[in-house]
Order: sequence, then structure tokens, then C-alpha cells
Amino acid sequence: MDLSQLESQIGITFRDRALLKQAFTHSSYVNEHRKKKFLDNERLEFLGDAVLELAVSQYLYRKYTKMAEGEMTKLRASIVCEASLVDFAKRLNFSNYVLLGKGEEQTGGRNRPALLADVFESFLGALYLDQGYNIVLNFLNEYIFPKITAGAFSHAMDYKSQLQELVQQYKTYDITYQIIEERCPSHNKEFIAQVKIKDDLYKEGIGRTKKEAEQRAAKHALDTFGIP
Repeated sequence: MDLSQLESQIGITFRDRALLKQAFTHSSYVNEHRKKKFLDNERLEFLGDAVLELAVSQYLYRKYTKMAEGEMTKLRASIVCEASLVDFAKRLNFSNYVLLGKGEEQTGGRNRPALLADVFESFLGALYLDQGYNIVLNFLNEYIFPKITAGAFSHAMDYKSQLQELVQQYKTYDITYQIIEERCPSHNKEFIAQVKIKDDLYKEGIGRTKKEAEQRAAKHALDTFGIP
């Protein structure tokens, strides 16, 4: 396990390399090396979970100034859920650095979703202890927060309601959505939706479902208005 390669990849050098190693040490590895004083990553995972939730909450509060509490809660849940954490871990190739016991390795543990999600959280816990909260924010701002801005979690955001509320602050205009095209790529169907406010057409939204396409069209309309 060459952790210096990981440090080079993310542009962060740990002061305490033992913390970084612990973040990637699974309990199965510790159990198979009882004579050595290895520590598993479970306590770091506990800490990282709390740090991640706080950091994401802070980001959403500052980024989406018009978003209601309920919507922020729903969006945060979609960002910190297991599936999202697994995606983050895979994009950073975290599975390459995990220390596993032989049994766990042989049964495919290196690619097990729950394990990868835990490793991502334990890494954040280690980073917080070693570098502090601001460095954690810098890391998330580099690798995680841009995905939120790019609409990767649009399925959890009700842009249509936000657009409706915004428009009604000024005029009682009708907002209509229309699916203008349906594409069928080899594996994934795509829908293209268009939102119309009174007589004005805005940019289209593309999604794998009609609902997702409409939400993304609404997001583009909000962007046009300059509302985050």
C-alpha cells in the first residue's frame, strides 16, 4: 500500500502517516495481525461521518440561500448516502489502498459498497484530525462540491418548486414543461424537456426520466435568473 501515491494524487501530505494508514485499515486486517498494534478505521469512520455532514450542511446553507430546510435535509441525505460515498471513493481510487484480511479480500471485500463508503468517511476523519476542518473543506471543494453544483444530485432537489416560487414573487405566470425529444442510446434512454414561462422558452434539460429532465430544465431557468 503506497500511501505516498495517494498523497500525491490529492495534493495533501499527512503529518501523521499512522493516521492515514489507519483510515485505510479494515478490521479484518487487524484481526489477522493481532500480534501487531494495528488500529482499524472504525473510530475514524465515526468522526468522518460527523465532519462530512457538517461540511455538506454548511455548503448547502451558504450555496442555496433560497432553499427551505426540508429541501436542504433531503439534498444532504442524498449526498452523504452510501451510494454517493461509494462513487466518491471509486473516483479517488481508494480501493487500491485498503488493507484487508485474506478472507475479506477473497470474498470481494475491496469492492464492497459498504466498505468503500466507510473508507471514505474514515479518510475524512483522519484528514480532520491531521490537518483541520478548513483542509477538509478544501478537499471537498476540490472533489465533491463541484458535483453538487453540476447537478449530480438534481434528483433530490425540487428545482420546479423553487422556480414556481421565484416567478410568483413577481408575476402570476404559468410555467409549463414539455418533453420535446426522447432518445434511446444503447443502454440508457434520455428525455429532453423544455420549460416555458409565459411566452419565454429557456434552455432544455436532459435526464434519464421525464421528471429528471424537467427538474434540470427548471434548474437552467433558475440559472438564467441568477438564483443559486
